[in-house]
Amino acid sequence: MGKDVIIACDFSSAGECLDFLSHFTGRKPYVKIGMELFYSAGPDMVKKIKEKGHPIFLDLKLHDIPNTVMKAMRVLSNLDIDMCNLHAGGTKAMMEAALEGLTRPDGSRPLLIAVTQLTSTNEERMRHDLLIDRPLEEVVQHYAICAKEAGLDGVVCSPLEAGQVHKVCGHQFLTVTPGVRFPEGEKGDQARVTSPADAKKIGSDYIVVGRPITAAADPIAAYERCVADFVG
Repeated sequence: MGKDVIIACDFSSAGECLDFLSHFTGRKPYVKIGMELFYSAGPDMVKKIKEKGHPIFLDLKLHDIPNTVMKAMRVLSNLDIDMCNLHAGGTKAMMEAALEGLTRPDGSRPLLIAVTQLTSTNEERMRHDLLIDRPLEEVVQHYAICAKEAGLDGVVCSPLEAGQVHKVCGHQFLTVTPGVRFPEGEKGDQARVTSPADAKKIGSDYIVVGRPITAAADPIAAYERCVADFVG
């Protein structure tokens, strides 16, 4: 599976998102539908974006008891999505239940990945707020191993951790990495970030890029720059 750039379409309405995507008349980029857009526009948003020819990463980060997550994933399996996710912190049992729910009767399913630690989290916050005293890199690697043992396809992690995840889980195990900014850009609310070119060197399989593209003066040029720097 080749590297790709996923645009985080974190818009508050269907109109804003579809207007943004209407500029992509040639290449149809991979699109992330997150909580803001999904809660605003609903499942129909998936259909509308699919009709435009875009692969879709549905980023809802499920985290609940195993039975609830299994039933929720069963509903999501009816949507024409290519990838979805949940929090690895929900335990291996929850991830296994999610995989069961997401798998359709014919055996097909979207890719399923698990969030290790959010890219807005740093080690100090993890220790003080979450009472996790292990080093952040060790926690990310352990969560990735649990996700792999549960049968998942990969994890969401910082691009800074992608290489270590591949080291412990193998290169076929996907790393989907937000927290990507151009070198001259602002970090915003992200704590663990790097550039598209550095994410490529470290080993990310997918980078998720939002504001550096969606808020750019020329979003098409910003997207093409990401593709050139990351995919080559």
